[in-house]
Amino acid sequence: MNNKLKNIEIKIVGMHCAVCASNVEKSLKSLDGVLNASVNISSNNAVVEYNDKLVSFEKINKAIESLGFDVVFDEVQLQIDGMHCAVCVANIEKVLNGLNGVKKAIVNLSLQRVHVFYNKNLVSIKDMGEAIESLGFDYIGVAEEIDLSADDERFRKDLKDKRNRIIVGFISSAVLMAIMYLPIENLVSIPFSHHMSMDIHIIGILSLLISIGPFIYVSKPILDGGYKSISHKILDMDVMYSMGILVAFISSTLGTFNIVLDSHFMFYETAIMLASFLSLGRYLESRAKNQTLNSIKQLIGLQPKTATLLIENKEEELDLSKEFDGKNNEIDSFNEKYFEKTIFIEEIAIGDILLVKPGEKIPADGIVINGDSYVDESMISGEPIPKHKNKEKNKVFSGTINQNGILYIKSIKVGRETLLSQIIDLVSKAQGSKPPVQSLADKVVKFFIPTVFIIAILSGLFWYLFNGDKLFALSTVISVLVIACPCALGLATPTAVTVGVGRAAEYGVLIKNGEVLENAGKTKIAIFDKTGTITEGKPEISDIYPVDDNLKFYYPIFIKNQRIMENSNLDSSLNSSLDSSLGSSLDSNLNSNDLNDFLLMITGSLESKSNHPIAKTIVKECQNLKINLFDLDSFENISGKGLKAIYKNKQIIVGNKKILDDENIKISDDLLERYLKLSNEGKTTILIAIENDVLGIIALMDKIKDNAKYTMDSLKSLDIEPMMITGDNNKTAIEVGKKVGIENIISEVLPNEKLDHLINIKTKFSNSIKKDNGNNIIITFVGDGINDAPAISGADVGIALGSGSDIAMDSGDIVLTDDNLENVVVAIEFSKKVIRRIKENIFWAFAYNMILIPIACGILYPIFGIVFRPEYGALAMALSSVTVISLSLLLKNFKPKIKKDENKTY
Repeated sequence: MNNKLKNIEIKIVGMHCAVCASNVEKSLKSLDGVLNASVNISSNNAVVEYNDKLVSFEKINKAIESLGFDVVFDEVQLQIDGMHCAVCVANIEKVLNGLNGVKKAIVNLSLQRVHVFYNKNLVSIKDMGEAIESLGFDYIGVAEEIDLSADDERFRKDLKDKRNRIIVGFISSAVLMAIMYLPIENLVSIPFSHHMSMDIHIIGILSLLISIGPFIYVSKPILDGGYKSISHKILDMDVMYSMGILVAFISSTLGTFNIVLDSHFMFYETAIMLASFLSLGRYLESRAKNQTLNSIKQLIGLQPKTATLLIENKEEELDLSKEFDGKNNEIDSFNEKYFEKTIFIEEIAIGDILLVKPGEKIPADGIVINGDSYVDESMISGEPIPKHKNKEKNKVFSGTINQNGILYIKSIKVGRETLLSQIIDLVSKAQGSKPPVQSLADKVVKFFIPTVFIIAILSGLFWYLFNGDKLFALSTVISVLVIACPCALGLATPTAVTVGVGRAAEYGVLIKNGEVLENAGKTKIAIFDKTGTITEGKPEISDIYPVDDNLKFYYPIFIKNQRIMENSNLDSSLNSSLDSSLGSSLDSNLNSNDLNDFLLMITGSLESKSNHPIAKTIVKECQNLKINLFDLDSFENISGKGLKAIYKNKQIIVGNKKILDDENIKISDDLLERYLKLSNEGKTTILIAIENDVLGIIALMDKIKDNAKYTMDSLKSLDIEPMMITGDNNKTAIEVGKKVGIENIISEVLPNEKLDHLINIKTKFSNSIKKDNGNNIIITFVGDGINDAPAISGADVGIALGSGSDIAMDSGDIVLTDDNLENVVVAIEFSKKVIRRIKENIFWAFAYNMILIPIACGILYPIFGIVFRPEYGALAMALSSVTVISLSLLLKNFKPKIKKDENKTY
């Protein structure tokens, strides 16, 4: 009994409180076979002890997911060799999905790779590799651990081998055709040549001797594949092709010796030509598939191999405080204070100081601590114009290219943590995913080969019984076996996804999976956050309006408290004298600048505890003016309203009108009028109060992005309605909406309410649309990926705008590596284009089989006398796969419409 017990640790996402943990425990313990379940809310882990004979791992996962939580799985991409068609894909997915501990396995035929979601406590990578090899395929290893150069070398070697077999096959086929069909007694002067034209038996034996070596050499990979498949009880294309070429060769041999069949069945050249055309198809297919990987290879190629490390001289401290312009004031490499050392990229540690010379690739994500240059960041943003970098604009990313000056950077992210590595990983995973549109092809593939076998046999029997021509009947059997091709069905989706996702990445658009790729193009409503999405997210203070009397009243109290704190080591009598004299001396000397600074000091002290862009602006202004902020006794963030704090028993409030109303703080008519006026101008307006007294107003203006209106107009041209949801006040939101062309606006929304509004919008519009066509509406939400995380996660398609290394890679279904709002439209255009290309590929794959299989059966023979020879069927099969791949490769040249207008103005 104990041997059946297992302990497993499961990572859960979505639990927020002890009640959530309790509900998960209760649900798990209710399962028959679960002995114990313990959930840790702090680590978001569940430890389950269960009997795997009574309850499955899948059932445990479903119990958790039924409560609305998500189970987090480990992920790995495995490299495979030997897959040729959609049947291979289906068989590998079936065996891996059958392993205990595997949640889902998705195979990409064009990449020869499988993406597995699994629990490492139940199943190992070794187990998966063995399962793959048990089907007769070659397991190469974990994809990300495979050396790219070794992979390229393996590809070149395989291509060379295929090419050699093709050459041998066609040359030997030509020789055999000459022997069979040309009057060789006129061509070859040998004593017995005249007997050859008379004795077909001698020609047959000669053809057998000439063909047997080339046949084995050319056909061996196909026959080996067929043998492995049969030995593992799998019907795939290798089995069909093996049967086709073996039937042709064995029939020829039997005909040569008049065993059952006569000399009319000698078509050795057809047997070899079949194998040659099949090899040619795989050769062309391999070359084309390799081209689909160019985008990911280019990304990998961006990774630098070495870096220049600056090492401090032990006798003298490295000093980079002196300013350099990157051109004329370069640091001497032989300076006594440091020396340079070339190291491999893997040796870089966080905090290392690195030297990047003009033309070199930046080796790690970091910040510029000195120097001045332009950096080509087109590989992450898709924008061709180099960006200026210095100590002020200091973020740089691995793989980008330094242009014309020297930069000294401090590494902050290295190895797999760099933005480039994350992009490579994200693109690679996306290329291995399947959009739902592929589901029809997957269903067909399950029945394809058995159906083709039945059609081939029935066709042969029909013609044999109909006209008694065994040769014609046998030819139709061979033709059907070699012409039927699920390869094109298997390649229709992965090749388009691979090329399309890679091309989108070149524009800074990272699409995470196939379902999102399909849904994005169906978007009917695009909802935008305001701050940092439609606007720059870098507000500037535009107005300060102090209430002089109130500020003058509190000024000496706060300054006095600070003074006493600074002189806390003095005795109480001295503090008392300071206390009594300070008020009158300060009050009489205050001017407007003092009052403004005091208002900023109070506001900045609270805002310093917040991460909101507005808070950062106010704190930065205090730093610029060298205003000292005070330490608060307590602090509270009231979501969507403002901030509350206690300082020296005084309550301070900073926020919008809502928070003052909640505290019953009255605003004078004059101040309220000014507050509304500033709000109507589209400015973010902050009220500051101590106790029940309002001290003043600070207004900020957040600049609207230059291309915001152009983006909204472009969405409308795609029949997509833009909307806006924001926590800002209604007046500001409406003003911004007018400027960018958004009419539907929901304002003054708390962050946790955005998802509720999104759901309400979806319900409202979906109900109306269902009346027309029965379909749900697809809603895309666009935000900064941090504050808008719930809405981004809850939308049908969540798009997260990133800003370099701070990008929230996990928050969105689509991640834009730059803050370029146009890329929202780029993502949607790519979705439409790629899904349309997939549908075209699937159509041609189906059309090919539906048209040519009946022709191979001889359906045109009675009326038109047209016969589809087996070797031509093999050629058609080869061309079908190449056609599908070639159509997918056209996506490499796709340029979104929004990017085509070189002269657009904002």
